[in-house]
This record gives sequence, C-alpha cells and structure tokens, in this order.
Amino acid sequence: MPERLEMPNDRVRRLNDGAVRSEGRFVLYWMNAARRARWNFALDRAITYASELKRPLIVLETLGLEYPYASERLHAFVLQGMAANAAAFAKTDALYYPYVEPSPGAGKGLIATLGEQACVVITDDFPALFYPSMLASAGRQVRVCMEAVDSNGILPMRASGKAWARAFDFRRFLQRELRPYLKSMPREKPFQGVAIPRWGAVHEIEGALLSDNAKSRGPLTRTSEGDVTFEAEETTPASGSQSAAPHAAGSLGIESRWPAATLDMLMVSRDWLSSLPLDHQVKPVDVEGGSTAARHALLKFVRGGLERYNDDRNQPDLGATSGLSPYLHFGHIAPHEVVVEIARHEGWSPDDLGDIRSGAREGFWNMSPSAEAFMDQIVTWRELGLNFATYRDDLDQFDSLPSWALQSMQEHERDTRPYLYSLEEFEAAQTHEPLWNAAQRELVETGRMHNYMRMLWGKKILHWSASPREAAAIMLHLNDRYALDGRDPNSYSGIFWVLGRYDRAWGPEREVFGKIRFMSCANTHRKLKLKQYLARWTGL
Repeated sequence: MPERLEMPNDRVRRLNDGAVRSEGRFVLYWMNAARRARWNFALDRAITYASELKRPLIVLETLGLEYPYASERLHAFVLQGMAANAAAFAKTDALYYPYVEPSPGAGKGLIATLGEQACVVITDDFPALFYPSMLASAGRQVRVCMEAVDSNGILPMRASGKAWARAFDFRRFLQRELRPYLKSMPREKPFQGVAIPRWGAVHEIEGALLSDNAKSRGPLTRTSEGDVTFEAEETTPASGSQSAAPHAAGSLGIESRWPAATLDMLMVSRDWLSSLPLDHQVKPVDVEGGSTAARHALLKFVRGGLERYNDDRNQPDLGATSGLSPYLHFGHIAPHEVVVEIARHEGWSPDDLGDIRSGAREGFWNMSPSAEAFMDQIVTWRELGLNFATYRDDLDQFDSLPSWALQSMQEHERDTRPYLYSLEEFEAAQTHEPLWNAAQRELVETGRMHNYMRMLWGKKILHWSASPREAAAIMLHLNDRYALDGRDPNSYSGIFWVLGRYDRAWGPEREVFGKIRFMSCANTHRKLKLKQYLARWTGL
C-alpha cells in the first residue's frame, strides 16, 4: 500500500463534530464541485480513508434542479461529465452512483440517509454560489465525521488568510508562498497501487454503460493518453431505462427513493431533458462536457495554441486561447492537471522557479513567454477570484467594488449616455454596434465568449445602461444565464473588473465612465483582427 497521502491541513475543513465510525458500511465521497476521477484531493482523501478502514468507497455524484439559472445547456454539460465519470470509475473498485433529481427537492435527505451507513463523508469545498450554505446544512444533518476538501487551486483557498484587493499584491504573495504547494499535488491516478474493498460481488458498469452506449455512439476506443472516446456510427440507440450504476450484491437502501441515473439521462436525451423544469430557451451547445473532453481541450491547446498565446490570445480570429474555463468551472479538469501538462511541455519543474518576489508578471515561472503569460492567468487571476469568494460574501454585489470606483461612478451617474438599451435589447443583440452584437451572439449561441471581447462587451454595457448598478445586473444576468463558465468566482472577477475591481483609477475622466478604465469599439477594430469573427457572428 502506498504511503498515506499527506494533505495540507488548510485543504481540509470539518463540517461537523462527528467522529469517524469504523464499523460503518462504506466511505462516502459526495462529488459535487470537483467532478472528476483524477487530480482530485477530495477523492484522494476518500480513498485513503477507505484503504485504512478497509471499507468500500461509494462515489455519489448529484445533479439537482434548483441551482441558479438552471437550463438545458448547463444540465447537459454536467450530465456529459457524469457519463465520463461513470466510464472512469468503472475501471476502479469504487462504486459510482450518479443521482439526477427528477423534480425540485426530490434529492432532499439523500446525503443524510447515506450518512447513517457511512464511516465518514467526504465532499468538495467551493467558496461561492449555493455551496457554502449547502455544505453547512449537510454538516448539520450528517452525524458521522464530514469533511470538505479544497481542490480548487494550486494555492489552498485559506492559505492567504485575507482577501487581496489587487492582482499585483496577490501575485507578490504567490511568489513568496506558492513553491511548496507546487510540490503537493493530488494524485494523477488516485486508485493506482491502493487496495480498497469492492462494493458487492458484481462490478460491470463498463458493460452496462459503455457497451450499450457504444451501440448508439460508436465503438469504444482509447487514445494514446488512455482517454475514452467514441467513433460515430449511425446505429439503433440503446434503451434508456437501464441504470448507470452497476448491479451490486448489497443494497444501499436508497435505490427506490433515489434511483441511479439511467443511460437515457446521462446520454442527454432531448425528450427527457425537455421534460424537466429548466430554462428551455438556453439550449445545449456543441462544447461537450466531461473530463475526457476537458483533457482533449487541454492537449489541443498545449500542442497548438500555447506557443502563440502571448502574441495572439487577444485576437478572436487566431484561436490562441485555451477554452478550458467551462471545464474548470464544473470541475471536469483540475488546475493541477493543467499546470502539470504545461510543465511537461516546457520541460519544467518547481525547482526552476525564479527568485522574483516583487509581484512582476514576468520572470517568476521561468518558462517561455507564452507559458508564463498563461500561468499568470490560470494561477494569479483565476485564484484571485477564489480568494475573494473565500473571504468575502459579496462576490457578486455591486457594493463590493472599491470605494474610488463607487464614488467615481456615482459622480457620473447622471451623465448623458450616447445610447440607452434595455436588458431585452442587450439580450437579443439589438444594439447599434455590430461588434458588440457579435460578442453577444457568440455568448448566446455557444455558451462562450472570447476573453478580450468579454471585456469590451462589459465596458459597453456600462456605457449604454441607465446606471452603473443596472449595468452590473445586466452583465450578471447575461453571463450567468448563457455562459458555460458563468456563476463562477473567475467570471465574476471579469465582470467586476469592468467596474473597477482589482483595477486603479484612470485619467482623464470621461463621461459615464468617470475614472473607470475606458474601452471603445473603434479602438478594438483598430487593434484586433476581426474579419472572420464579424463574418461568423454578424454576416458582415
């Protein structure tokens, strides 16, 4: 058996005062934010408990209906991830149990019921949205030890001790403190070399899920990286009534009230999806969810976009961005896996870190310019949002903006706007500016928006709304309703950066903007290559 995983204490948070019950039937890992079977500290923690207690591991992944902006788009993306997890856990000794709520509130009581049989309950920690209150409630209901484990970033969320107001200061802190955490990663293959008992005598999910699924999606193949893919074939779809959880000799006692998701659910049947109380105007998109799709996106970027990232990332026509933000948001890929893959490509190790501790953007990672620029985005900027969400409860509130920004916008609130649009006009991409309309159409139709265009998109909403507070509400609504990476600390950082968060006062003062950083469509046209982008989204 491998040595016990030594996990930094600031990654584990106790949710109650319950004790570990060695006589329980199993160790329960409730997967709800880090939705992946590798590079996952919470899964590592659960496997360690299962191995030491000599009890089976149950991995419960749930999808409810009462999350903010619940839609066909977001539901489909999560379900695709659950299908990928079913395939991944099929090759392990853990029992994977996917539960999808058929009606609002139907899942209530599930965690408490399983907790009655468990030795210990492990779950994912996440600092934003409904997660803090959901975990607090679960901790009160579960009587055995319940722990929330932080797999969100390279730096544990609670390692800094406070919220940072500027990226520069947070970067300087990282340059002093990040080194040991780069050598303390979750396991790439968490089950490798670990012995845990199996739940029941039969463990045939690969036959139940994958081979039946292959009838409709094509024969199962494996890539050189070991990922599972499907080759498309037009054949008769499989029946959707089969459970996606394997038959087991022992019952969990939940099967009748909380049945495991069927293949029809995990394969995102349109008929079934349309029967749920979701936003049916926000349709699924071509971007596929799940850890396998996330891994493919990462490798595509590293091998094709990374070398151009520093020079071309702001150019919508050149495709040099990673496209990883939806997968990071839903936990289908870990930032640790991304960093390790960049390091492998660069031939880099943590011992190569530079001695820079000044907060400068260049020189700390000692990588190529493009890799250095990308690392600043995925570590500094992404984790700055997690930092804010951890230490403050007003992540998405207008009044959370710095005082200089609030004062400046208040002083210019009555300025005459050159154009004034309603939420409905913005949502329908009915402004006078083709470039802004293109960005909004990209968001609505694909669930994504080019990074640079998102900044311009937000700046012009501020420029063309009746008030700054209304502009913030419009940005939040459009982002959270349509974006696959919406409702996330990182996307909220971007929206509120538009309004001054993490920025400084700029001069000269301008109408409407005051001292808020200004951006214009005219300058964007001059700076960027937009011919293909405009042709695709406006026909111009």
